[in-house]
Amino acid sequence: MFVDNIKLKVKSGKGGQGCVSFRREKFVVKGGPDGGDGGKGGDVIIECDKNTHTLSHFKGRRLLKAKNGRPGEGRKKHGANGEDLILKVPPGTVIKDAETGEVLLDMKEDGERKVLLEGGRGGLGNWHFRGPRNQTPRYAQPGEEGKELEIIMELKLIADVGLVGFPNAGKSTLISTLSNAKPEIANYEFTTLTPKLGVVRVDEYRSFVMADIPGIIEGAHEGKGLGIEFLKHIERTSTILYMIDLSSYRDPVYQFKTLQKELKEYSEKLAGRDYAIALTKCDSVEIEKIEEFFKKMGIEKTEPKFKANPEYPCYFDDNTFVLPISSVANINIEALKFALFDLVEKNKSKENEENSI
Repeated sequence: MFVDNIKLKVKSGKGGQGCVSFRREKFVVKGGPDGGDGGKGGDVIIECDKNTHTLSHFKGRRLLKAKNGRPGEGRKKHGANGEDLILKVPPGTVIKDAETGEVLLDMKEDGERKVLLEGGRGGLGNWHFRGPRNQTPRYAQPGEEGKELEIIMELKLIADVGLVGFPNAGKSTLISTLSNAKPEIANYEFTTLTPKLGVVRVDEYRSFVMADIPGIIEGAHEGKGLGIEFLKHIERTSTILYMIDLSSYRDPVYQFKTLQKELKEYSEKLAGRDYAIALTKCDSVEIEKIEEFFKKMGIEKTEPKFKANPEYPCYFDDNTFVLPISSVANINIEALKFALFDLVEKNKSKENEENSI
């Protein structure tokens, strides 16, 4: 079951009570105070684990609590600390305050651990309160209460390239051809019901991650269809690949402009990302239909790059490309892979330069 949004309460552990105790030993007539401190309550810790892919293991859980600290004991014995509550989440999980919507944590790297709520401090035993004026203190501190918070966990998959297109545009076929992902493929709309990630190997040492989400239809920003619900999964991508189905009854230009509009309605930031266009199922239409798309869009054809098939019109510049492809007939698939990797690398270089300023 794919679960990408969970709301629940978490609570850190309460600190243990300090101990009131006095020494009672043979030949010691009036032993002084020796009450130990209470143990610290357990923390609530968020751990990023790449072996976890959804938030489904939190489904149905309303309150998760760390263990309380144990009370102190005589002879200055310190109570045991409470066991931490460790919540394992997939990379890309955002933790928000359910009341204010504030982002508390953004977990991206595998193995990353962050404390969300600290456990309460243990109370001091009566040994700490001894003094000349109070040699037999009969008071110890109570443990500090744990903290409680209602949170929303939202999974936003981390990918370099996000596929955006109408239903049945060939997104699942492409990601299954280029990567190790095995999505459901069928000749009807909305075969993809949940996001899929695939690692695209360029060569032995280089690769990038591609994300496939359910198809987007007109009016998606108003809740129609499935795609808008999963657009958050491509918010982190540096490059958007618009998948335009040449064999569809929908006009290719209409498809592109509608998809751009829906992305903009969802997020101006997402719509402003660098993008490229793949004209899918090019083997099922006449080349004239591809040339008509170029003409309507005002795109001048260029020389093929990355060993693209010269029989099909294409466009390449430093920041984008338009390339007819066919996953089934294996037309321009290798060219698409290298062109996408080139864009991903350029975007990573831009991000590194911006971060270094």
